[in-house]
Amino acid sequence: MSNAQDQPGRDPGGAPPAGTAPPAGSTAGAGSTTAAGTADPPGSARQADATRGYVPRQAPGYGESSYADTRPSGAVAGLTILASVLLMLAGIWGFLEGLAAIIKGSFFVVLPNYAYSTSAVGWGWIHLILGVLVFAAGAALLMDRLWARVVAIVLVSCSTIANFMFIPYYPVWSIVVIAIDLFILWALLTPRRGRA
Repeated sequence: MSNAQDQPGRDPGGAPPAGTAPPAGSTAGAGSTTAAGTADPPGSARQADATRGYVPRQAPGYGESSYADTRPSGAVAGLTILASVLLMLAGIWGFLEGLAAIIKGSFFVVLPNYAYSTSAVGWGWIHLILGVLVFAAGAALLMDRLWARVVAIVLVSCSTIANFMFIPYYPVWSIVVIAIDLFILWALLTPRRGRA
């Protein structure tokens, strides 16, 4: 295939292709001549360009990376936004759950003989601090930075473990939060490149 911008080739001796006349002031086989009539010495850059033959020009924009190649697909971007909003909501819920346990620990019924003996107030502080951190990770994830994604994955994993251990205190709510955390993990671990 040829392009209108392609340069005509020359044979190694410097002669123009068949059917074309040599430029004025040039001789076949000798060094190329400039517009001033002086000949380039053999082996110069201009002489090498003239003797290397057919060289197509690169298309405009060739080799440049476009913005579309670096951004994630629409579905992945939507999942990231959804995960960040759910992270902020889960952070608020965890904060309120922890606050309720700190203010009124008798609200939570503790089952006897539970393997992990922590008071409701202790769990309240854990959920309160984790809720603030999860909310901050969700807000940072809106910037769609890799570090925010890694921090969010770590914090959501900690939230899942904490809610699993909190099941005897508040079972239905803990299972709902675990399900939301698992969805957030799935959304954050989805491959970043996809079809646009």
